[in-house]
Amino acid sequence: MNIKDDFTHGIIIKTLCPLKKSPEFGTEMVDESLFGRKIKILENVDNNWYYVETDYRYKGYVNKDYIYVNDKKTKNWMENANHTVCWNIVDVMAEPKFQSYPLIRLTRGAIIKLTGKEEEQWVQMEFPQGDKGWIRKDFVKEKVNIGSVYREEDIRRKIVNTALSYMGTQYKWGGKSPLGIDCSGLCAISYLINGIIIYRDAQIKEEFNMRRIKRKDMKLGDMLYWPGHVAMYIGNEKYIHSTGKSSGVVINSLNAEDENYREDLADIKEVGTIF
Repeated sequence: MNIKDDFTHGIIIKTLCPLKKSPEFGTEMVDESLFGRKIKILENVDNNWYYVETDYRYKGYVNKDYIYVNDKKTKNWMENANHTVCWNIVDVMAEPKFQSYPLIRLTRGAIIKLTGKEEEQWVQMEFPQGDKGWIRKDFVKEKVNIGSVYREEDIRRKIVNTALSYMGTQYKWGGKSPLGIDCSGLCAISYLINGIIIYRDAQIKEEFNMRRIKRKDMKLGDMLYWPGHVAMYIGNEKYIHSTGKSSGVVINSLNAEDENYREDLADIKEVGTIF
C-alpha cells in the first residue's frame, strides 16, 4: 500500500459519499456513506481514487475529493463527534440565523462534532478540516454508539421508527439517505443510526449476527428477504421497503385482503433477526 504520509483513515466531508464498484465515476454505485463517517483506506489506487472500507464494514472505491485524510484528526473526530443529524435534510449555516447562507447540506444520520457554543436555538459545529458552522438544536441529537445496550422491545421500536422516517423517499440504487435510498440501504441505515451494524446488501450474513428464524416468529424490526430484495417487518402483517416498482419507500402488506398487498412478494424466502 502506497498512501501519502502513511495516512490510513479519513472522514467523509461531503453531504453524501458514493462508493463505486470500480474506480470510475461512471460505474455502479454499490453504497453511499454520509458526512462525518469514518473511512479506512485499504489501497491508494491512483491520484483520484482510494479503495476503502467503511466503519460498517462495506468496501468500495471512493474519489479522494470526498474524504479528508488525516489519522490524528480522524482519531480526534471519532472521540469527539458525538452527535448526529436527526432531521431528513438540514442546512449548516455560516451564522446562527436563517438569513445567513448555507455552508453544506446534511442528511439524517450524518455525524457531527459540536463545539459547545450556542446562540438561542442554534449550536455551533466543527468540520473535520477545522472550519465551523451553525445548525439548529432541533436538528441534532446525541449519537447512538455501536454496541449500545437497550431493552429489546425499545430498540426494535426505535429501528422501525427510523425506517418510517424515510417514508416517501425516492428509490435510488445504492442510496442510503433521504435524497434517495434502496431496499438494503433503508434497512442498514435504520439499524446503523441506532448503533447496530447489519450487512448492507439483501442477504443474510451470519458474521453480522443476522440469524435465520421462522416466519411465525418474526417481530418488529426483523428482516424479510427475497432474491435481490429485503424489507423490514413493522407488525400487523405489514413491512416497509424501498422498491423501484413503487418508485420509493412504501408500506406493503402480507395480507391478501389488504389494499397494499403485493402478491409478487407474498412468498418470503427467508426471515432474519439480530435479536
